Amino acid sequence: MMLDFSSIVPYWHMFVTGAVFTVKASILAVTLGSIMGILIGALRVVPVKPIKGLAAAYIYVIRGTPLLIQLFLIYFGLPSLGINLPAFTAGIIGLSINSAGYVGEIVRGGIEAVPKGQWEAAKVLGLSYLGTMRHIILPQAIRNMLPALGNEFVTLIKESSLLSTLAIAELTMVGQQVRSVTYASFETFIMVGLIYLCLTSFTSIALQLIEKRWQVH
Repeated sequence: MMLDFSSIVPYWHMFVTGAVFTVKASILAVTLGSIMGILIGALRVVPVKPIKGLAAAYIYVIRGTPLLIQLFLIYFGLPSLGINLPAFTAGIIGLSINSAGYVGEIVRGGIEAVPKGQWEAAKVLGLSYLGTMRHIILPQAIRNMLPALGNEFVTLIKESSLLSTLAIAELTMVGQQVRSVTYASFETFIMVGLIYLCLTSFTSIALQLIEKRWQVH
């Protein structure tokens, strides 16, 4: 079989637009998810069992259910409760909530990796729990978490393809639109896959540079 990409060349601008939209959605989702995840991860280590239990239950449920089902619950399920969200808003909320579950576990691991002596030193200095977490523990933990957080961002770029199920015009949805016009299914989705590969490769390289800059020798 001979591949012929000439039929999809006139739609190149659509691929670019879809890729830009995918990057924007991923950055927004990973930012919100990281904020939520840091909070959830911090709650996982507080010395209050009910709070720890709630945070652990959130992570358990989010990591144990498919992202697609979570998106459907938000976009198709909430209207039955009288809550109607635009597709883009529902998609970003779904991605953020899902990402927060994974980031929360990453944060928990990063916090627990900080030597206990740091907690004891902060206690001697008279710092409160929140002060210790904010000024001493989290800055060190985030440095330990960078590789895992980078992997989460790369994963989120790929998982954003599920937004196409909500008819959001990200890269995968654009690919489906181009395929429906050109009937060049193989060529179209090879192009989509290559663009995703470029996005994830560029992101991985950028994150590796950041890790090296933050590395403590």
